[in-house]
Amino acid sequence: MSEDVVKADPPENRPVDSVTEAGNGHGHRNLGIALALISMAQLMVVLDGTIVNIALPHIQTDLGFSNATLPWVVNAYALAFGGLLLLGGRIGDILGRRKVFVFGVVLFGVASFIGGIAQSEGVLLASRILQGVAAAAASPNALALITTTFPAGKERNRAMGVYAAMSGAGAAVGLILGGALTEADWRWTFFINTPIGLLVAVLAFRFLGESERQTGKFDLPGAITGTLGLTSLVYGLTHAATDGWGDSLTLLFILGGVALLAVFLLIESRSKHALMPFRILANRTRGVSFFVMLVVGAAMFSMFYFLGIFVQNIMGYSALKTGFAFLPFSLGIVAAAQVASSLVAKMDPRWISGAGGVLVSGGMFGFSRLAVDSSYLTHLLPFILLLSFGMGLIFVPLTLTAVSGVAHEDSGVGSAVLNTVQQIGGAVGLALLGTISANAIKDRFTELAPGLQQAAQSGASPEQLKQLEGQFTAVATTHGFTRAFLWSTFLMLGAAVVTIVGLSIKHKDLASDGQAPVHMG
Repeated sequence: MSEDVVKADPPENRPVDSVTEAGNGHGHRNLGIALALISMAQLMVVLDGTIVNIALPHIQTDLGFSNATLPWVVNAYALAFGGLLLLGGRIGDILGRRKVFVFGVVLFGVASFIGGIAQSEGVLLASRILQGVAAAAASPNALALITTTFPAGKERNRAMGVYAAMSGAGAAVGLILGGALTEADWRWTFFINTPIGLLVAVLAFRFLGESERQTGKFDLPGAITGTLGLTSLVYGLTHAATDGWGDSLTLLFILGGVALLAVFLLIESRSKHALMPFRILANRTRGVSFFVMLVVGAAMFSMFYFLGIFVQNIMGYSALKTGFAFLPFSLGIVAAAQVASSLVAKMDPRWISGAGGVLVSGGMFGFSRLAVDSSYLTHLLPFILLLSFGMGLIFVPLTLTAVSGVAHEDSGVGSAVLNTVQQIGGAVGLALLGTISANAIKDRFTELAPGLQQAAQSGASPEQLKQLEGQFTAVATTHGFTRAFLWSTFLMLGAAVVTIVGLSIKHKDLASDGQAPVHMG
């Protein structure tokens, strides 16, 4: 397969010169509106990764999803989003970031409308894939527009703080809106994106400047092998939950995914216009940032997935009450992001993010101690707050260090790598932790099963047996979820250590960092 060559065109509209405009009120106002548009689009994209979680039981009932296919309502979006983010960033570099950003938010609104009117599994999954494609176009170019619009230092740190808060809080806000909208109709969890996307697209032409177009090529072989490899790997990990690690199909998809990812890396190492230039990863600061964000994605996805089900199925909360149960997470992460954006100018990022990793691992450990009779105020709320504050401390420094020193020509793809590793980490991590949890649930229920037989032999009524089975299911499910949270604890502790040891950039260097020279090699 050959690469498509795209010639550079003369710049259309120069990006807003925030340095020049900072001296007058009009400039501040335009920068504020620009940041609001970018943040709104990012909130919409991240929010959609979790907004359907609460609606899943209703979607399953209406459209006839099986237990095996239902998780793909979430995975289809995450894999399309994460797998194509790098290509979305590169297309923005070549064709213009505002243009690709607007295309992404419009397509997102259209895909959401299709999902809202879906009457079958196939149509809904197709809309979720299309949403992921749209998010892959909008999200990396949103972050790139910040790095090219706001000057390094105080202005960019403040903008990154708002952006990071939207990235982190979007998942929790998605659960709150998901609960509220599901009470009316699950289809509104899709319809809500359409007017937002169209509004952002219209205003973007007025308040966002276009970037200068670069000469380059679209790395389609890299995009195809990378996306298919990740999809195959996630499917294999998910398949292991039902058929075991030794199943031939499980091994086939896992090994096939690894092989395709190896081909992807080979293609990237030899391509002059790689989708993921190795020079992006060669920098130690960026490499550590990407690795830690990969683990953070796995931890956050698993937390929302398992805790959302636990609160509804074990604690008996309604969809709306479940959404409000996560409100403290949203508030905590926004508050911590603002604290981190202030600290990053005074303290090295390793200490801020490292402390955040320790707090997140503490929250995960608290969840690993949950029981069937756990209460919200005593056993959930303290650890939700602990985890949310830790996440906020992680997001801001890592968002800054991940794009620190990236060449101007690579700012789009550099931003995309950060979002890619978070989405892919979430998809792969949830598949792995889900399999660990499912196996633990099976083992625990097997241990409890003799109790059902004894009850039946002792003359228990069908109603009593059904009630006892429900109790055993709750105990087994809780056991499986807590096992997944325990593994998340270890993952986040490891990420905290890697952050403190490996993230060597100083806060003074970060504050003075501007666009690196254009790479000529």
